[in-house]
Amino acid sequence: MTVSQRLVALRAALAAAGADACIVPSADPHLSEYLTPRWQAREWLSGFTGSAGTLVVGAGFAGLWTDSRYFEQAERELAGSGIALMRQRVPHSAEHVAWLAEHLPAKALVAVAGDSISIAQARALEHALAARAIGLRLDLDLPASIWNGRPALPDGPIRAHPAAFACASRGERLTDLRASMRAAGATHHLVSSLDDIAWLTLLRGSDVEYNPVFCAHLLLGETAATLFVPPGKIDGALAAALGKDGMQLAEYAAVNAALAALPAGARLLLDPARIAAALAAAIPAAVARIEQANPSTASKARKSSGELDHWRETMRRDGAALVRGFHQIDARLRDGARLSELDVDAILTGERSRETDFVGPSFATIAGYGANGALPHYRATHDHHSMLAARGLLLVDSGGQYLGGTTDITRVWALGPTTAEERADFTRVLKGLIALSRASFPAGASGPQLAALARAPLWAASADYGHGTGHGVGYFLNVHEGPHGIRPPAVGGALVALEPGMISSIEPGLYRPGRHGVRHENLVVVRDAGVSEFGRFLGFETLTLCPVDTRALELGLLDAAECDWLDAYHAAVLAALSPRVTGADRAWLEARCAPIAPLRPSASRSAP
Repeated sequence: MTVSQRLVALRAALAAAGADACIVPSADPHLSEYLTPRWQAREWLSGFTGSAGTLVVGAGFAGLWTDSRYFEQAERELAGSGIALMRQRVPHSAEHVAWLAEHLPAKALVAVAGDSISIAQARALEHALAARAIGLRLDLDLPASIWNGRPALPDGPIRAHPAAFACASRGERLTDLRASMRAAGATHHLVSSLDDIAWLTLLRGSDVEYNPVFCAHLLLGETAATLFVPPGKIDGALAAALGKDGMQLAEYAAVNAALAALPAGARLLLDPARIAAALAAAIPAAVARIEQANPSTASKARKSSGELDHWRETMRRDGAALVRGFHQIDARLRDGARLSELDVDAILTGERSRETDFVGPSFATIAGYGANGALPHYRATHDHHSMLAARGLLLVDSGGQYLGGTTDITRVWALGPTTAEERADFTRVLKGLIALSRASFPAGASGPQLAALARAPLWAASADYGHGTGHGVGYFLNVHEGPHGIRPPAVGGALVALEPGMISSIEPGLYRPGRHGVRHENLVVVRDAGVSEFGRFLGFETLTLCPVDTRALELGLLDAAECDWLDAYHAAVLAALSPRVTGADRAWLEARCAPIAPLRPSASRSAP
């Protein structure tokens, strides 16, 4: 079926159900950011392959809402489909809920699959539509009704995270969680978010591409727990180990029946933002609901000293692989070799695979040369990619999953001569990275309160970027992890305090459509920075180890303190990585880490 044929079939299903519009989010029953093929209904229906977007289909309209990271990609992929691109988070452009409330008549009916929307989202949607006397059905999964050949649940094995890297025991984590349950007054706790389940159980899987998680639900009682997983994914030895920790296995689909069987008077703790509305519908009215964030989410975000030690070693391994890979790209281009954006991905993955404890990439590599670098979530394909040339900028955003940590790094490389505009953009974005990396802030401060530090050098040049500045990162888990983040404040959004042990990316950017893009990204960990008469202060320790390409700098835009920071960072990179690379790779590393401060007269070290 073509996209047009699928829309025809969906509209027929709409008419048969007596509904006027269907919402198809990018979500699964676990409210995941990244989805298994079984729950990629929005992509299957629309042909749009970006990770974020919401499809709305009515009798005479179909629209795909997505944000600025995907505008160009969506325009290309939606062309000729009959689906309009609806630009999200753009001034004077209605979001899909407001658009439906405005365009549907009173007493119209909207359908959305209850397993693709959270309790909190369903409430907000119902409230917004009810204001216009529009009804909502959560029990109609219309895309599934027309999806012939829909993929099955993944059947890959589930394995234990090796004890040498886990840095905790399953029993300890479940005991701590039950203490949080008791503090909240709960007798039971339902967890559906896959990274929380993997962290709590010390298990890992491969159900979701790039993320070592597995499809499951977890229901805890005061003394026992049930893990709901598809059959055959856990072998007998692991099942026995889980049993020793008071955890039994049940069929994945049996979670609804288990919820329905909760005794009257039970008090169920659940996160309304992380539990699907369809699951909530199975909970008996006699069971009290205690709604709050999953306690494990905050615990998981605060990395232990053991986890951080493993992560620092992982960064050294990842950095050595990147030095070998980027040197290879650099040398081959200068020798006249023909390389494409696809080759960049293959080279870096190949070098990472040589490192001990490497499992696989942590996300699809973004290798954007020239104008493609202006697409924040660009992905080269065999049908759509560019060849590299010995000029301009190459943006590479990549990462690895290792047993001892997850990496995520962006570097921009000068492949040859660069323009004044490219160098100025490169340097202003770097100034933003440095400003936030050097920040000291009082305990209790949140990411949104710090976000402006990275944007200020760009704002000073009347420039900005349309994505967040930082996201949490999991420990051999999802490359995007909550609850914290560094992004502009959102209306009604919670301010999550940054705490020691939290990992975040710092990744300001600047994108000029049709010309080039720049993004610099390091991972940092929040650390104590001392106590004064004004209280406790925190700062960041940079974990990522890889040179910044000083060949693309406009040195006159850096002040003395910024030069000193970059020189100190490069000295740390050189000290950590030089023992791990040899020969021409080491010589390349030394050249890339050479100090820049001597290149500038001290009198001229002031930013304009």
